[in-house]
Amino acid sequence: MTRKPDGPLRRGWTTGACATAAARAAYTALLSGAFPDPVEIALPKGQTPSFALAKHELGQDTTAAGIVKDAGDDPDVSHGALVMVRVGRSPPGSGVTFVAGEGVGTVTREGLELAVGEPAINPVPRRMMEEAIADVADRFGVVGDVEIEISIPGGEAMAEKTMNGRLGIVGGLSILGTTGIVIPFSCSSWIHSIHQGIDVARAAGIDHVAGSTGSTSEAAVAALYDLEEQALIDMGDFAGGMLKYLRDHPVARVTIAGGVAKIAKLAAGFLDLHSGRSQVDFDWLADLAADLDADPALQARIRDANTARQVMQICIEAQIPIADELARRARDVAAGLLSDETEVEVLIFDRAGNLAGRAHG
Repeated sequence: MTRKPDGPLRRGWTTGACATAAARAAYTALLSGAFPDPVEIALPKGQTPSFALAKHELGQDTTAAGIVKDAGDDPDVSHGALVMVRVGRSPPGSGVTFVAGEGVGTVTREGLELAVGEPAINPVPRRMMEEAIADVADRFGVVGDVEIEISIPGGEAMAEKTMNGRLGIVGGLSILGTTGIVIPFSCSSWIHSIHQGIDVARAAGIDHVAGSTGSTSEAAVAALYDLEEQALIDMGDFAGGMLKYLRDHPVARVTIAGGVAKIAKLAAGFLDLHSGRSQVDFDWLADLAADLDADPALQARIRDANTARQVMQICIEAQIPIADELARRARDVAAGLLSDETEVEVLIFDRAGNLAGRAHG
C-alpha cells in the first residue's frame, strides 16, 4: 500500500463523476451543437463541481466528450486516465442504456449489484448519468432516449492492478463512486471490493472463504484448503470491514490468514491492521508470554524486541506457543463480530508461507 503523505490531502473525483460530466457535455452538444466547457454536474450530496473537457467530438447522431480523471492525492489506479463518453440517439421509449467501451469491464459472475453481461458501471454512477441526461433533455424539451458508451483507453491494463478479475469483471475497469468524491487514502474502494468478493462467493454457493492480509498468507491458505479463486478475499488491513460485512452476509466458514504482526494486532482488538493506525504492543506480548510460563528474562527480551516476527522466533526457541495463543485470541475477537451462522478460524503463516499458529473454530 502506498504510504500516505504528510500534511493536508487534496480530494479528487471518481470515475463516475467524470463519466457523468462527460455524458452531460456530450448530450448537450448532441442537442445544441456546442459543448459546455467547463461542464457542471450535481453530485449525490448536493455539490456542483465543474470539469474541464480534455477532448470532444461532434457528430450528427453521436457526440463524445472526454475528461481526465483527477483523483487528488489518492493513489488511485485510474488517476490521470481519460474517461471518454459517447452519447448517441436511441429509439423512442428506450430510456438511457449503457455500453462498455474500450477499457471498461463487463460483469461475468453473479453476486454483484449488476446482472451478468452488464457493463461494470455501478448503480450510483448510472443514476447520476440518468439524472444528468434527464436534466439536459428537459432544458431542450425532448425525451432523453440515449445510449451512453464509456471508454477508458488503457483501462484493461489498469484493471490488472485491481480486484476486478477475481470478481469476474473482465475487459477493464469499473465505473465507481457513491458520492462522486475521492477522499484520499480512505480505502473505500478496497473495502467495497471486499464486500463484492463476499457477494460473489455467496452467489456461487461457496461456504468457506478466506480473508488474507497479504499475498504470502493468501497463497498458503489457498494451498492448505485447495480453495478456488472466488473463495479468496483480499482483506489486507481491513479485518473489521470484512468481518462486519460477513456478520450481515454470512457464510458457513471463514478463515483469517496473515503474518504474526497483523494477527497480533487483531488479537489485541484492533480491526484496522494498517501500521499507521495500529501498532504491535510489545509489553502486551510479554504479558501474554508470561501467561504461557515465559520466565522474566524471556519477557524482557520480548519487551525489547523490534518486530513481532522477532518475538515469535524468541518464543519458538523457548518452546512458548505464542503464535497459537495469538491465533486463539484473534479468533475470539473475530467471533465476537460474527453471527452464530459463521465458524471462524485464524491461521498465522511465516514469511515462507509455513503454518506457525492456528486456532480452529
